[in-house]
Amino acid sequence: MHAYRTHNCNALREDHIDQSVRLSGWVHRKRDHGGLLFIDLRDHYGLTQCVIEPENKNFATLERLRVESVITVTGKVVARLADAKNANLPTGDIELVVEELEVQSRAQELPLPVFGEPDYPEDIRLKYRYLDLRRQKLHQNIILRSQVINSLRNRMIAQGFNEFQTPILTASSPEGARDFLVASRLNPGKFYALPQAPQQFKQLLMVAGFDRYFQIAPCFRDEDARADRSPGEFYQLDVEMSFATQEDVFAAIEPVMAGVFEEFANGREVTPAPFPRIPYRESMLKYGNDKPDLRIDIECSDVSPFFVEDGVEFKAFKGIVEGGGTVRAIPAPKTKDKPRSFFDKMNGWAQREMQAPGLGYIRFEQGEDGLIGKGPIAKFFPADTLVRMAAHAGVGDGDALFFAAGKETDAVKLTGAARAEIGAQLDMIDDNVFKFCWIVDFPMYEWDEENKKIDFSHNPFSMPQGGGEVLNTMDPLDILAYQYDIVCNGIELSSGAIRNHQLDVMFKAFEIAGYDKETVESEFSGMINAFKFGAPPHGGIAPGVDRIVMLLAGAENIREVIVFPMNQQAQDLMMNAPSEVDVKQLRELHIRLDLPKEKK
Repeated sequence: MHAYRTHNCNALREDHIDQSVRLSGWVHRKRDHGGLLFIDLRDHYGLTQCVIEPENKNFATLERLRVESVITVTGKVVARLADAKNANLPTGDIELVVEELEVQSRAQELPLPVFGEPDYPEDIRLKYRYLDLRRQKLHQNIILRSQVINSLRNRMIAQGFNEFQTPILTASSPEGARDFLVASRLNPGKFYALPQAPQQFKQLLMVAGFDRYFQIAPCFRDEDARADRSPGEFYQLDVEMSFATQEDVFAAIEPVMAGVFEEFANGREVTPAPFPRIPYRESMLKYGNDKPDLRIDIECSDVSPFFVEDGVEFKAFKGIVEGGGTVRAIPAPKTKDKPRSFFDKMNGWAQREMQAPGLGYIRFEQGEDGLIGKGPIAKFFPADTLVRMAAHAGVGDGDALFFAAGKETDAVKLTGAARAEIGAQLDMIDDNVFKFCWIVDFPMYEWDEENKKIDFSHNPFSMPQGGGEVLNTMDPLDILAYQYDIVCNGIELSSGAIRNHQLDVMFKAFEIAGYDKETVESEFSGMINAFKFGAPPHGGIAPGVDRIVMLLAGAENIREVIVFPMNQQAQDLMMNAPSEVDVKQLRELHIRLDLPKEKK
C-alpha cells in the first residue's frame, strides 16, 4: 500500500465498499456524535467522511487535533446509513472507518477559518493567502484559471499560432503607464524595465517572418488597483498576425473567445460568433461609454434639440445646450408603478456618486388624447414636444426618461453610469448571459484640452483608415483608426489594432500629434530600425486572462482569480514585498537612496 494514499478524497464510491484504503489530507471539519468522532478529510480533489470509534487507540489523538492538521488514515470503506447519505457530495454514499492514523503535520490555531465561506478582512486573507486558497470557492477559481489558460492555448495552437516567449527585461517605454524599473549592475546608472506588454516584440516577430504568434504573457504596469485590474502585474493572451486585416483578427479571436466561454459557461448563454460590431461614436451615444453592457436593454439618445425648441421653458438645460453642451436621455422602461422615491433616489445617486447636479426626469403615460408627460420638469414642455421627444428616445406608456446635461464629456460619463444604475435597479442584468461585442472605428486623434493640442486617442502605432492619404487631407479629429476593443458584459477584455507598418505614414501620424521624426526614431528605435528592412502588414490583440476568468467565475474582484495578488497599495502582505534591501546590494547597483522626509 502506498505510504500516503491509495485514493484521493474524491474517489471513493459504493463499489469500493469493504476495501481497505488509505487517504491523506487536511482535517476539514470535526463532529462528535454520541461518542463517534466524524472527520471530513479534504485534499485538492474533494472530501471524504471518516469515522473513528472511541475504542480505537488513535481516538484521543484525533479528538485533540486541530482542524487543518494534515493526517493519513487507513481503514475500511463502508456504506453510510440511508438517512446519513449526502447527495451533495460525490463521496456521500460511503464513509471510511479509521483503523490507523498518522499525523503528518499539526496545525496551530488558525488566523482565519477555512471551513465555510465567511467574509473576512482582506488584509488577513492576503497575509495568509495559502490558507485562503484552501477555501472551496477560491480554490475552484484558481483551478478554473488553469483550465481556461489551457483551453486558450489549445485553441490558438489549433488555428496555427505558434507560442513564443518575449523578454521580461527590456527598455523603458515613454508611452502608457508607469514602468517598473530594474537597475543594471553591469551597466551602472542604467535601468531595464519590466514590459508593460510585449507590444514591440510581437511586432518585431512579424518583421522577422513569423506569421502567427501568441503568448500567455505577463505584463507589468505601475498602476493603481481597481476591481477589474490588479496592481503590478497581469496576464494576457497576446496575439499578432501578419498579412491580416481587421476582419482576419476578428475571425481568429471570436471562435477562441466564444469557445472558451461556452466551455466554462455551465449552461449560461454566450453570444455566438460573429460578435456585433458597434462604432465607437455610436457606442458613446447609445450607451454612454465604449464598453457597453449589452445585457441592459437600454439605448440612450441625444435630445438636445428638444430643449431649445420654441415654447420650451426649462431654462437650466436650455442654457447648457445654447452654451455648447448637450442633453442625453436615458430610458427607464416599465417604471409606471415605481414610486416617487425611486426617481428621487436616482437623482440623489447622481449627486452623491457622480458629483453631478442631478438627473431630471419625465414619466410618460397614455392619456385620453395621447401620450402625456408627468414629473417636475414636464410642465416646461409643450405637449407635442414631449410626444416627439418620447418617440425619438424610444419610450412610451409606462416608461420614463432621465436626463444628463452638461459639457459633452461630463454628460456622456453620467449617461453611461446612469444607464448601468437603472439597469441594476430595474433588475435588467441577467447573470446567466455573456454578451460580447466589438467596439470599432475609434478616432485616431483627440483634442487635449489641458495642453491645447491634438494627441493620439488610443494606440499611436495604429494604421489610420484610408492610410497615409487621410493624414494629409482630413481634419485629424475626423480620422478613424483600425483600432478595436472586445467587450463582454461591460468589461473591456482587450484592445487591439492593425499596425502602422509604413514608416512615412508613421512619421506623419506622430507629426500631427506633435512628435518630430528624430524623437520617434530615438524613442522607438528598435521597431523603427526593423521597419526599414521590410515589414508586413500586421495586427493583433491581447485579451486579458484575469478578466476572462473573473467573468467566468462570477467574481466581483479580480483578486479572487489570482493565486497570490497584491493589495490595493501594491503590497504583497504574505511575502512582505516591496521591502528594503541592504546597503551592499545598493552599492553593487551604484544606487543611493534619496527618500522623502517624513511629515511630522
